[in-house]
Amino acid sequence: MLSHERVWAAIDALAERYSLSPSGLARRAGLDSTAFNKSKRLSADGRPRWPSTESLAKIIEATGASLDEFLHLVEERPSSPSGAPYGVLPRQTTPVPLVGFAQAGPGGFFEDAGFPQGDGWDLVELPEPAGEGTYALGVRGDSMLPLYRHGDILIVDPNAAVRRGDRVVVKTSAGEVMAKVLERRSAGEVELMSLNPEHPPRTISSASVEWVARIVWASQ
Repeated sequence: MLSHERVWAAIDALAERYSLSPSGLARRAGLDSTAFNKSKRLSADGRPRWPSTESLAKIIEATGASLDEFLHLVEERPSSPSGAPYGVLPRQTTPVPLVGFAQAGPGGFFEDAGFPQGDGWDLVELPEPAGEGTYALGVRGDSMLPLYRHGDILIVDPNAAVRRGDRVVVKTSAGEVMAKVLERRSAGEVELMSLNPEHPPRTISSASVEWVARIVWASQ
């Protein structure tokens, strides 16, 4: 059931999931830093004050979360002292390999389908179950600002369906690896929008693209 309490709890949980305070989440979304303060959740006469749909859309965009992820947080039940919902065993973390963008380029670290291969990777523990083949990419530099910063971790699932508007990681046959937004994909070419507005859009021939994998989560 959608309730005032659960929506605000989901905002708090989303901020925590991305290592932000509620005020930090508001700032990242371009909102007033006090927008999600507890004092703002009730009006002066004590009536519940709901966050606007525009605010919700902005925090989802700012964190790179999906709408399904946010709705899952809304639907989560209150936690027991162990941290798990009442009547549910605590979640098991899932280890996935951590790959640097430099490793993702030339050097044979990936199979043709975009899955990391070999052993000896550093591991990242995810708080959610991960599909087979899911891995993490460490962001380096500022080419993905303002959405992703140096040190952020992108969780990539090569098995996930890719649709227009998805954030994706693309590897070219020349060994270039980039995080972009998929604008269009046809038999002849792939059109990509840059996350950083200072970088122009890219159009790449399909023959030059080794693989495209969807970014399903980001740790920020």
